Amino acid sequence: MLKVPTTNPSAAPVDPTLSAGENRLAVLDGWRALCILMVLAGHLLPINPILPGGNEASAAGGMAIFFVLSGFLITRFLFDRPEPMPFLIRRILRIVPLAWLAMIILYLAAGDSRSTSDLFGNLFFTANLPPSSLMTAGEHLWSLCVEAQFYLAAALIVALFGKRGLYLLPVAALLVTGLRIIAGETISIVTWHRVDEILAGATVALIYLGAFGPKLASLFSQVNFYVAVILAVLCTYFLDTPLAYARPYAIALMVGVTLWHAPVWARYLLCSRPAAYIAKISYALYVFHVMLDHTWLGSGELLEKYLKRPLLFAATFALAHVSTYHFEQRFINLAKRMTPRAQPVPVPIS
Repeated sequence: MLKVPTTNPSAAPVDPTLSAGENRLAVLDGWRALCILMVLAGHLLPINPILPGGNEASAAGGMAIFFVLSGFLITRFLFDRPEPMPFLIRRILRIVPLAWLAMIILYLAAGDSRSTSDLFGNLFFTANLPPSSLMTAGEHLWSLCVEAQFYLAAALIVALFGKRGLYLLPVAALLVTGLRIIAGETISIVTWHRVDEILAGATVALIYLGAFGPKLASLFSQVNFYVAVILAVLCTYFLDTPLAYARPYAIALMVGVTLWHAPVWARYLLCSRPAAYIAKISYALYVFHVMLDHTWLGSGELLEKYLKRPLLFAATFALAHVSTYHFEQRFINLAKRMTPRAQPVPVPIS
């Protein structure tokens, strides 16, 4: 995980949920766990018969939280360590190995029905751009395309302008939202109509780090947690209304508030061990769940399909556990070895 940088104590809160062992904000793990559970529910459970539009809202809300977290963590890393190459090495080795493995498996499974150009569009994370070339059972990997494209853009901004270039991200968020409004895109998989969710998270990170001064940061401490949650739910559930244009900022506000304050029960759940574990394997859960749903585990008529759901969930979690601890962790460790932070040179005392 990314190290917590030194911040302006008058701007950033003192967070009791900081995990001493791994030096990270544990509350964000809780949000990561919640977002993957929402995505799994949206894709695999029959919510719509109970709450019309519930499946779409659950998946969209989970992805919005994921993007906000991503924008927050990326910006926090680059603000503390504005070095594009170590940043890219860490991000590439975090997402590419498993993503490429999944994409190659899907390509081989499709046989002659997929072209080589489709494979390269997926491998180079451009498959979400029109015309879409996402593969069957890999349609959900559009989000990795948005992520990877943002990684490159953020690294380029820092390379050109240094740390101060990060101050452009809130402006970019508003520009992207403006494009969405003009195009009437309340929800999309195309980067320039979706990346404002990541950019909203980046804005929260800058506020948290005190980049805009303590007064703006203090506003988060004044927002009622329940009001923030209700606003986020409304902007997520009503996907086809103008409220959806505010989704990135409502979700970012909800997540951001918990960095300053939240009810005891909410912090308890977000910082719990089960949440930390689910957060740890969340990337693999995301990659595998749709792939497995296109196997025997997701086949059959409606009743048969849902009777198999416990097996599908069990297989997804088991495969995600193995992938996280025995495959992905090797690349994460390699990235850390390749990008050690230079130790300050001690000044000799004369």
